[in-house]
Amino acid sequence: MHRAVRALLLVTGLGAAAFAGCGGEGGYNPLIDPADFVAAVTNPSLPLAPGTRFVYEGESDGEAETVTVIVAETTRSILGVACTEVRDTVEVDGELVEDTLDWYAQDEDGNVWYFGEDVKNYENGVLVSTDGSWLAGRDGAKPGIIMQAHPQVGQTYRQEYLPGEAEDMARVLQLDGSASVPYGDFEDCLVTEEWTPLEPGHVEHKYYARDVGFVYGETVQGGPGSVGLSEVTTP
Repeated sequence: MHRAVRALLLVTGLGAAAFAGCGGEGGYNPLIDPADFVAAVTNPSLPLAPGTRFVYEGESDGEAETVTVIVAETTRSILGVACTEVRDTVEVDGELVEDTLDWYAQDEDGNVWYFGEDVKNYENGVLVSTDGSWLAGRDGAKPGIIMQAHPQVGQTYRQEYLPGEAEDMARVLQLDGSASVPYGDFEDCLVTEEWTPLEPGHVEHKYYARDVGFVYGETVQGGPGSVGLSEVTTP
């Protein structure tokens, strides 16, 4: 897949927290005004109610994988914005391989922004790296859109930005996808294609169900792997 993708091709409904058309790395320079953000992340394709716990089961390179995502009750101020904190842990064959904190915030138009992540990678129970970590406003890192307010097929957008460390991109593939996972069957799913120029040849498809959020993901290029929602616990 050709990786020379413009920072933001089409995004609707960004309101006052819009992307500037020039300046910054590669012309990408989102303008963040804390006054343009709301207290809760309620986008129907990615609701993040504090206290909610999601469990996903699947396989990665032939090994059993479990991902647990917990929306914290706490927030973190980043660029003056109160961001919802989400912890996600990944276990492969019962062994912890990743423990990450992510930070998200929703603008008044309904777009969910990604403000950073603190990644801890483990091997045999030992912390081996923090590769992939970044924080908006630090070392030139900039936030991106993790979920649009009004996605349209064909839209391409940047989810995060720290050159050489965090360059995830996404494209809207479908608004009417379907997914069957242990937690249930879902129709009219938002389907995205996600990739990063830092891992050429690796492409994922992700499915988001209304009022639930992420329900299924699969690697379509770069090796076998998939994960599906198996459990949701609400406060």
